Amino acid sequence: MNVLLDLTIGILTQGFMYALLSYGVYITYKILDFPDLTVDGSFPLGAAVTAVMLTRGVNPYLTLPLVFVVGALAGLLTGWIHVKLGIRDLLAGIITMTALFSINLQIAGSNLIVDRSVDTLFTAAPTMLLLGSFTLIQRKLMVTFLVALVFKILLDLYFKTKNGLLLRAVGDNSVLVTSLAKDKGRVKIIGLVIANALVALSGALVCHEQRAFSSTMGTGQVVFGLATVIIGATLFKKWGFIKGTTAAVAGSIIYKACIQVAISLGLPANLLKLITAVLFLVILVYGNRRKEQVSGHA
Repeated sequence: MNVLLDLTIGILTQGFMYALLSYGVYITYKILDFPDLTVDGSFPLGAAVTAVMLTRGVNPYLTLPLVFVVGALAGLLTGWIHVKLGIRDLLAGIITMTALFSINLQIAGSNLIVDRSVDTLFTAAPTMLLLGSFTLIQRKLMVTFLVALVFKILLDLYFKTKNGLLLRAVGDNSVLVTSLAKDKGRVKIIGLVIANALVALSGALVCHEQRAFSSTMGTGQVVFGLATVIIGATLFKKWGFIKGTTAAVAGSIIYKACIQVAISLGLPANLLKLITAVLFLVILVYGNRRKEQVSGHA
């Protein structure tokens, strides 16, 4: 029973950590209709910056705002390349992702381990003061849940503002934004800045939890993000009152649960990316068939 409880807590913790990545992909894919491959670079960027700061004695709580800014700069670069230089969205993301791979290596090398004696977000003094009576695995769940919840609320509030409504309009009807005398390119850049800042934060949380950075940890993250958004959108399509951010969190948890089930069934860890790709394909096929059924009934 304890093993099952720990497994459930672990899945939820992973789901909440990666929920920030799902928020970012939700903004670029679902709202902006922008296939942003920057994610595969900004995710490890957040982890690389975090690992270096932790090993140099920076307060664990200070790593979050600093990583947010660094991730925002990555999104700004992609937006600038796309909007100001006129490069296609997909290529702009690929260019930034490729550049970030080298930047991440310069920041932290190919691998960087954070020593067990170094405090992380889950063992820092403020966390221990409030949650010291709980076990480490329980603290990880509580902290990641709180971070995911705070940013969900902030995003939901932002989407209700004038700027947030313009952001949503760019993906649906960019002509409308232009007719309102607003620069749609500027709005796109803002969306990419916010999205990659959130993705970098997700990478930071993973680094805090794993106490490690790897140069390859960003590979396939955009696929993961797309899968979680599509899972959430497919499951909650009939319930219009469910917010997109809520669906993204749910998709993240469900996806992590599927991966954990696959590992528990004895599939080797080195096939994890293959499992991810197959699961994503299944989700896409299922989603397309659902659309065809709806169209047929209509």
